[in-house]
Amino acid sequence: MADTAFKQMYRDEFIAAFEVRQSVLRKTVTTEAQINGQQATFLVAGSGGATAVTRGVNGLIPARAPDLNQYTATLVEWHDLERRNRFNIYASQGDGRRIMQMNTVGTINRKIDEDIVTELNTATQNTGAAVTGSLQLVLKAKTILRNNKVRGRLTGLITPAMHAYLMQTSEFGSADYVARKPFEMSPTDSDFEMFSWAEVDWIVHPELPGAGTNAEKCFMYHKSAIGHACDLNSITTAVGYDEEQDYSFARATTFMGSKLLQSSGVLVINHDGSALVAA
Repeated sequence: MADTAFKQMYRDEFIAAFEVRQSVLRKTVTTEAQINGQQATFLVAGSGGATAVTRGVNGLIPARAPDLNQYTATLVEWHDLERRNRFNIYASQGDGRRIMQMNTVGTINRKIDEDIVTELNTATQNTGAAVTGSLQLVLKAKTILRNNKVRGRLTGLITPAMHAYLMQTSEFGSADYVARKPFEMSPTDSDFEMFSWAEVDWIVHPELPGAGTNAEKCFMYHKSAIGHACDLNSITTAVGYDEEQDYSFARATTFMGSKLLQSSGVLVINHDGSALVAA
């Protein structure tokens, strides 16, 4: 005899949806700043490209002033508030309050990266018409920045499509370009694909402008070219309960802002990723 009434079993734990929940870009930019009220000021100091001089006909050494420029990032208030009534939490699977807190913190972290990417996208230099990823494209980007006297470690922020094209090059797995095997990922690695190759620290980010189209915006930049300010003392991640309306809530709040400091240190890589999308 076949049974017709079955007991339904539910998994008490929840499975996290596919979302970006962490910020990986904050550590690739300059975060030190003088914060005063709603503004954060970054000072960029240099010589202005000065060259050495000889004494003048009067026997004195010509003097000059240093090249000092201040850039201001306006701190904006950002929130994410998630709310569920007590019945919905009681009747649903998983830890409802933990789910809400995870979601709100993840939303704020996504906003940090979005804020930095928005400012990177104001850079005035680019690689020209969009093409697919290649060693030539990477070396072109590096050369442009090096010609701008940008020294030190660079960060490459790329889409999954550009990453896929680079992986198909013979140089991608060459020991001449990378110390660690690029196809190797340890259990402790970040949710983001991060690797060093061709003297650049690469981050594969799925939420860059135009991702999945023929007009993807990837970036190569130096840490000193972009500033990000966040009032760490004001960050709150509140979880609570309202007795009057009988609901639980989770809220994350922060004040932050980003600013392009040196346009010569940021390059927009125009990339065509349209061939690597779902049918």
